[in-house]
Amino acid sequence: MSRARVIAVATVLAVGGCGGGDAADVTASTVPETTVPETTVPETTVSTLEPTTTSVAPDTTTSLPGDPIEIGPQAGDVLAVVGVAHDDVLNVRVAPGTDQTVIQELDPLTDDVVALGNARALPASIWFEVETQGASGWASSSFLAYLGGTTDETSSVVELLGEVPATETMLDLGMVVAEVLASDEPPSRIVMSVAPAVGDLGEVTYDVVGIGDDAVRGFRLHVFGVPDEDGEGFVLKSVEQTVLCGRGLAGELCT
Repeated sequence: MSRARVIAVATVLAVGGCGGGDAADVTASTVPETTVPETTVPETTVSTLEPTTTSVAPDTTTSLPGDPIEIGPQAGDVLAVVGVAHDDVLNVRVAPGTDQTVIQELDPLTDDVVALGNARALPASIWFEVETQGASGWASSSFLAYLGGTTDETSSVVELLGEVPATETMLDLGMVVAEVLASDEPPSRIVMSVAPAVGDLGEVTYDVVGIGDDAVRGFRLHVFGVPDEDGEGFVLKSVEQTVLCGRGLAGELCT
């Protein structure tokens, strides 16, 4: 075989040996290294092709029960628990609704509940987002109000009753006062928020909630009585009335 034919056969074998590679290998072998200098493909271009792993925190407000509403206390407003019986508590829950997990329990006279400015409406109730004692959650608006001014309403009660009331117990005396100040339509909810105590004087506290006024939710009545002459009952001595406000009036609390 001539020298020229040997060279031709060797050339054919060399080219045929690339046939077993994949497309990438073929492309790389057919482009001279000098045609694409390394400096034309910066390292940063590779990173832009990688999928991002950054996650966005979900908007939890859209997953809460009920619908957001614009009514209710402003962020930073201080509210009090109202209309809760002396032997009960107000539940603060992780989300609006009585089926939600309880995260805190508030006593009937708690008065440092801070509104966070959010309110949501469920079919039969309205809930406020609040913070107290270092925890935040949701509580029913039916048991929250602003505490307004306190006045002596003894003479008004006596005038409405037509006499100075006297009863066998302080519990009964407080109920007589609460009923005369309550509303018939709509019917008020009357709750004993502080149980009777008896010393030189007897005293008891009732909350009257719901009097048909969107500004004045009701009253907290601190009733004092003195033992009667026989020592078998109590006669009204005085009534301290604190207004429970549903909203402010002209930038001030209701009175």
